[in-house]
Amino acid sequence: MIEQIRKELQNPSDLFSDTLDNGIIQMEVCYFPSLCDPTLIKDGLLVPFSYRFELPVFNRMIEADPCFSEVDEPQLWTNLLLKGTLLFKIEDTVYRFDAQRKLFDRPDEVQIESTLQGPQSAMTEDLDMNVSLVRLRYNEPTLCVEQHVLGEASKSRVTLLYDAELVNRDVLEQINIRLSKVKVKTLRATGLLLKELSGRRHKLFPIILQTERPDRIATMLERGKVALLLDGSRFGLVLPVRMFDFMHAMDDDYEFHWMSKFLLMLRYVAMVLTITLPATYIAIVSYNPEVLRVQLTLSIAGSRVVVPYPSFIEVFLMLFMIEALIEASLRLPRSIGSTATTVGGLILGQSIQQAGLVSSIMIIVTSVVAISNFVIPNNGFGYSIRFIKYVFVIVSIFYGLLGVVVTFFSLIVYWCSLRSFGQPYLAVYVPKNEAKRHHAAAKGGRSS
Repeated sequence: MIEQIRKELQNPSDLFSDTLDNGIIQMEVCYFPSLCDPTLIKDGLLVPFSYRFELPVFNRMIEADPCFSEVDEPQLWTNLLLKGTLLFKIEDTVYRFDAQRKLFDRPDEVQIESTLQGPQSAMTEDLDMNVSLVRLRYNEPTLCVEQHVLGEASKSRVTLLYDAELVNRDVLEQINIRLSKVKVKTLRATGLLLKELSGRRHKLFPIILQTERPDRIATMLERGKVALLLDGSRFGLVLPVRMFDFMHAMDDDYEFHWMSKFLLMLRYVAMVLTITLPATYIAIVSYNPEVLRVQLTLSIAGSRVVVPYPSFIEVFLMLFMIEALIEASLRLPRSIGSTATTVGGLILGQSIQQAGLVSSIMIIVTSVVAISNFVIPNNGFGYSIRFIKYVFVIVSIFYGLLGVVVTFFSLIVYWCSLRSFGQPYLAVYVPKNEAKRHHAAAKGGRSS
């Protein structure tokens, strides 16, 4: 066994292999110390082996422990070793011992989807711990956990979670079909899996929700949705979803009813402002100043007296600077990122207005757009909103306020035509018993 493994792995220097003899049994051992837990190996295998049991007694001990199992196929040896499994051979039988080193022994803290009153624990990069975090919050006997292995080189474990009584069977079938069609060499993060499952690459809006919160996954499972967890990634995927799921924050579940509704309406107003405000500014300044009161029109015109170029160049300049500041805040170290971007934004805004490159009204518009974009609770949906506003800006350059209205209507039509695994993207109301009807219909079809 040792010779074959070393030959297949090109004789790596970090591979430990030896033949142990306790006076009764000889055992060949092979594993990677960097991938295995030495305490588990010592307590689970080496110490019992040193007791000099007879072979039948030692075999019974191995059979009684679920961490041990036989490996009948030699072509699987190297893959098991690279996953942190110990292999040992007694006589002519090769066994595996699951002694993977656990890098995480506690949940992470929420870093992206923060909440004021809810749980502060987030998922980790350990798949087993993530499943346990979800089970603690959704402790139902109907919770099903299915295992898949994806990635030709990475052999990454993917876990599918759903409630057997609430899930839509048609959606579950589509998910399994798409999982079987995933062909990637290495699956490093859920973002790659999201792109593979989304289908068409030219979708402007995400149809799969990505989250780091186990309580959000538990809430979505209660609504009949499906969750996907990937080993090595601290984010899970939830599908199918509606647009309203991206605008939902977990604080909405922990606040009073009317307060949560108010915050939800605030997010929708902020989303509309982010999409339409820059384009509306161009349309009013260049084409339709009559829609405003005379005093406000004169105020805007007075602030643009010193600006030497058209309004759309002014908008593109400021939007570019805001996007650059956002990207800089993401790339800079956390200790200086927020301070550098805040100071840079203040100095830039004041200096560019005093130099007469942009108007003071444009500074206000840019600030409102930047703040409104950060109100959206989901990053993936927020990126789409940041992109779509440029479509409105380009249309407003040529068609003014009428183009903004028509483009907004076209956006709503696009949302209505979009589907997330067969489910309407803009569905306003989904009956709570819909999944149960699908489940009952499926059971009736099987019984007949």
